[in-house]
Amino acid sequence: MGPENETQISEFLLLGLSEDPELQPLIFGLFLSMYLVTVLGNMLIILATISDSHLHMPMYFFLSNLSFVDICFTSNTIPKMLVNIQTQSKAITYAGCITQMQFSILFAGLDIFLLTVMAYDRFVAICHPLHYMVIMNSQRCGLLVLVSWIMSALHSLLQVLMVLQLSFCTDLEIPHFFCELNHLVHLACSDTFVNVVVMYVAAVLLAGCPLVGLLYSYSKIISSIRAISSAQGRYKAFSTCASHLSVVSLFYCTSLGVYLSSAVTQNSRSTATASVMYSVVTPMLNPFIYSLRNKDLKSALRRLCEREYMKSSVVLRLKTCP
Repeated sequence: MGPENETQISEFLLLGLSEDPELQPLIFGLFLSMYLVTVLGNMLIILATISDSHLHMPMYFFLSNLSFVDICFTSNTIPKMLVNIQTQSKAITYAGCITQMQFSILFAGLDIFLLTVMAYDRFVAICHPLHYMVIMNSQRCGLLVLVSWIMSALHSLLQVLMVLQLSFCTDLEIPHFFCELNHLVHLACSDTFVNVVVMYVAAVLLAGCPLVGLLYSYSKIISSIRAISSAQGRYKAFSTCASHLSVVSLFYCTSLGVYLSSAVTQNSRSTATASVMYSVVTPMLNPFIYSLRNKDLKSALRRLCEREYMKSSVVLRLKTCP
């Protein structure tokens, strides 16, 4: 293939979830609603964690970081999708596509690392309760989050540099609602062997190793809970990690489901639809899972809402006073 047909591209086309014009208003309304719920729910958790002294603990520090990452994760993809639907355009610039892919990898990796760190936090809290505050001190918590950011940033940078070496031809249609690494690699008309190897090795190391850590932590947690003599003590211990276990199960099951289905089926559009589960639905459900199953967080959210209501009432009264 001649060089004149390669790399000289300015944009890709995001085909989205469906090309049916009648479904576009429904998709727009559904994703706009999910995006607003995601941002509002995760923002409330961040505000509650910052404003309530009862939540100044390692578990809620990691949770607020996870909420921030979930807001960024969805903000990286959904607004562009909504704009494309509204303007009836499928185009995304080459630079915009590479940038979106980089941040998608970054925030997906951060989700994985933070969930693993939160499992380690629950492991220390349940298996070594007397040493919890010594082990999970503020310096160590900050270091764990910093390492998570550095590892994810390096991984996303590596994948971007690998993709920038690829040449693209005339087929620039991406059967997805955002620029996903796997689809970009498959669109390239140059040799992608090294990219595929790096992509799968990184997936094994950066997703498989944290999964092993998660399974180890929860195996130890379950053993410790079973050793507790009283039923009330077992329930109390399990309730402290039930929310996190629910979020981990939801994220990993949907992610594995997407990539296993993509290996079995050749229907890229169905894979894109399935990826909505881990990239949109999971970040939206996380605040509900944590707030519904956590009494401390529910109380903090209630106090936050009450304070904001009182502030607005005072401001309204001052405005109405002559």
